[in-house]
Formats: sequence, C-alpha cells, structure tokens
Amino acid sequence: MASLKALKDRRNSVRSTQKITKAMKMVAAAKLRRAQAAAEAGRPYAEKLAQVMASLASKVQVGPGASPLIAGTGSDKRHLLVVATSERGLAGAFNTNIVRAARKAADQLIAEGKDVRFYLIGKKGRAVISRLYPGKIVHQVDQSHIKNVGFIDALEVSRDLIARYEAGEYDVAHLFFARFRSALVQEPTQLQLIPVPLAPAVETQASGTSAVVEYEPDEETILAELLPRNIAIQLFRAMLENAASEQGSRMTAMDNATRNAGDLINRLSIQYNRSRQAAITTELIEIIAGAEAL
Repeated sequence: MASLKALKDRRNSVRSTQKITKAMKMVAAAKLRRAQAAAEAGRPYAEKLAQVMASLASKVQVGPGASPLIAGTGSDKRHLLVVATSERGLAGAFNTNIVRAARKAADQLIAEGKDVRFYLIGKKGRAVISRLYPGKIVHQVDQSHIKNVGFIDALEVSRDLIARYEAGEYDVAHLFFARFRSALVQEPTQLQLIPVPLAPAVETQASGTSAVVEYEPDEETILAELLPRNIAIQLFRAMLENAASEQGSRMTAMDNATRNAGDLINRLSIQYNRSRQAAITTELIEIIAGAEAL
C-alpha cells in the first residue's frame, strides 16, 4: 500500500494536470469558433470551383496541347499521397485517423503494384509513416511558425506540388485531411488533387451543367488559368478544415482528460482517507494496548 505522503503527492500532481487540461480545453474552444467559421466560409467556393473544373475538364478534348493537370502523364504508376496533419499533439485521434486513411490507401496502391511516395504537411504523421514506409517521404512542409493559416501558405505548397508534377516525379496526387463535422466528429477525407478528376456524365446531367455554354475565352485558356488556382484552393480548404478539426478534437480530448482527472482525484482522496483512518486506528490500538500493559 502506498504511503500517505505518496498518495497526497499524487493527488496534488493530478490536480495540477487537471488545471492544465481545463485551460487547454478553454483555449481550444475559443480557437474552435474562429476556425469553424473560416472552414464553413471556405467550403462553398472550394466545392463549386472543383465542380466547375471537373465539368470543364470533361468537355475539353484531351490532346497534345491540353494541360497536363487535366490530361495527366499518360500513366498512373507513381502516386503521391499528400497527408495534412497538425504540428502539435494532444488532439485525440485527429492525426491518427488521417494517417490511418493514408496508410489504407497506400497499402491498396502498393498491392496493385503502384509506386507510392508521401508529401507531408505538418509533422505529426511523420513518425508513423517513416517507420512503416522507410524512404518514401519526399518532402515535409513545416507549419510550426504559422499562427493562422492563410491562402499564401496553401499557394506555396501548390506551386511546389505542380513543379514536382511537371518535373515528372509522380503521376497522380491524392490529398488526405479531416473534414470538420462537429467538435465530436472529424471525418478523414481523400481527394484526388492532380490531375483534375473528370465529372461523371450522370452527375453532369443531374446538376444541369450539360446545357450548351459558350466560353470567352475558350475552355482551354480558362482551364490553364484556373487549374493551378483550383489546386491551391483545395489545399487551402483542407488546411482550414484541419484547423477546425484539430481544435474540435483537442477540446473533446481535453474535456475527457479533465473528467478523468476528476474521477482519479476522487478515488485517490477516498484511498488517502481510508489509509489515514487506518493509520489513526492503528495508533489508537497501540496506545490502548500499551496503557493496559501498564
């Protein structure tokens, strides 16, 4: 049985931890409101732009002069998995779920005989991926200096990805991030980033975009201008969704940790009181026995 001093010290230690987790929960809740508003505000534009790009790409004649961001490289042998995680931990299963989704996709591609590489945004996924896929990480983007994600951050990543694509480093790029649903639910999401996926014919007809539309300038010119921007926008959206998901997951995790610390404090208090009472009773018995012996 632990001594009274050890029980008291442990209870005080848990109380200090509880104060920290409670403060972290309040900070995460404050940051969550701003991050959630930014993520929800960015969804309509990103989703509509992706639909327009897919619709335009399906109407363009893919030929020698077509943009490689639509036509592709003519092969799907080399796949680049862009895995967006956080720079900090203590966020529950947020990073684990994203990495698990990327691992599942990577294992499936490897089973199909594809060559898989990883491009990491954030450092929390590096340990697992480097251990399970040694030598497969081509680059890691450090965002530890970024306080609030901006479009310029996504633009820099998109330019690097496009440059690597044009240099022939990979054929297909997939983006992995967590879509924010609520503080309790963050949904791991996979999105094909490069080349732009074509819109299915059934979806095009159902959305009403199959009507005859004349573009000025032509579709190829529009796509050449908007395709790189679309990649940056999709990355920016993923970063905003991740920021909201991270704070929601951290708030939930710290709330659970605070509750668990409270339960542990109660158990330690009961154990401390019982041990203290047992020690007092033992001392009284020894005193009475000594008095009777006299």
